Amino acid sequence: MAIEIKAPTFPESVADGTVATWHKQPGDAVKRDDLIVDIETDKVVLEVLATADGVLGAIVKNEGDTVLSDEVLGSIEAGGAAAAPAAAAAPAAAQAAAPAAEGEDDPVAAPAARKLAEENGINIASVAGTGKGGRVTKEDVVAAVAAKKAAPAAAPAKAAAPAAAAPVFAAGDRIEKRVPMTRVRATVAKRLVEAQSNMAMLTTFNEVDMTEVMALRSKYKDLFEKSHNGVRLGFMSFFVKAATEALKRFPAVNASIDGGDIVYHGYADVGVAVSSDRGLVVPVLRNAELMSLAEIEGGIATFGKKARDGKLSMDEMTGGTFTITNGGTFGSMMSTPIVNPPQAAILGMHNILQRPMAINGQVVIRPMMYLALSYDHRLIDGKEAVTFLVTIKNLLEDPARLLLDI
Repeated sequence: MAIEIKAPTFPESVADGTVATWHKQPGDAVKRDDLIVDIETDKVVLEVLATADGVLGAIVKNEGDTVLSDEVLGSIEAGGAAAAPAAAAAPAAAQAAAPAAEGEDDPVAAPAARKLAEENGINIASVAGTGKGGRVTKEDVVAAVAAKKAAPAAAPAKAAAPAAAAPVFAAGDRIEKRVPMTRVRATVAKRLVEAQSNMAMLTTFNEVDMTEVMALRSKYKDLFEKSHNGVRLGFMSFFVKAATEALKRFPAVNASIDGGDIVYHGYADVGVAVSSDRGLVVPVLRNAELMSLAEIEGGIATFGKKARDGKLSMDEMTGGTFTITNGGTFGSMMSTPIVNPPQAAILGMHNILQRPMAINGQVVIRPMMYLALSYDHRLIDGKEAVTFLVTIKNLLEDPARLLLDI
């Protein structure tokens, strides 16, 4: 019985997807929940799993083809994978008594070899026998098991292909290599151009003295980690907390434009930019204004791991009323981040540098960070943008304000 393999049901914000990688080929045995094919969308890569045991049948959509929601990708012949184990399950006595009766598809094999093959999920028919008359020995199966375990080592190279898309040429090479742009990269490019074309985007800058935040983190980071089951205290949670407090005071920064209307959001869904092999992704912390520092750090750590493993879901990538990006992770001193429509603003963090500052008439060395707020001037006035950024600066330079709500 043929079972259809269908593309996932895409949300309304995703029109279609592209077949990225088939992990199985026609004729390959598959088990329920095996990874069959990857579908790349504008936001994430979705995994399509087998819904039954069997053998992969015809492939309808090849790699690179565009697919719609719930469209048929191929089929699984249910039960096909059971044939080989059934043949391997013949009684050992029968094998010993009538080895000459074995067919070509059921090779002569020692009982110990068959048992070992079954335990390791190896089709005995695929093992080359080195014993007398081509008999498959236990040693032959051991070698096949070792080869099978070694094979997955090559898989990460395929998964990491997007990161290695830029080729390395030897000095003096006058060659070119054309690589198709991934759907995620193409969508990012399109949205960035749209953002600059369709909104009046400006950027305002300020700087924040990180002395108090760094001292607080240094003093409590070990206790924080012990108290919150291994969750580490970083700087991002302070910025998210400060941003959500500032968003309460300046609701226009947390709003969006929908046609001729301004939509004000009574919640702060903060997108946190995370780097992955497929590019920058922005998972969203829902109701970040209600989260503790530990919950924020835990959520960001989970997003980071999922991004590296390619496991972010569509729901985790959708929505967001405000975004924070940290170029300082890569050593950026200053930048002008681009707003992610339909949001109205984005906060850019940068690296922390020890710089001489004039404080109370004295020159002192302080850990300073430049902050950048890019905003849609159609919705946010310059005064609002500047005051919003100053509010974040004040909250970070005196973290007690976050607790006292002042």
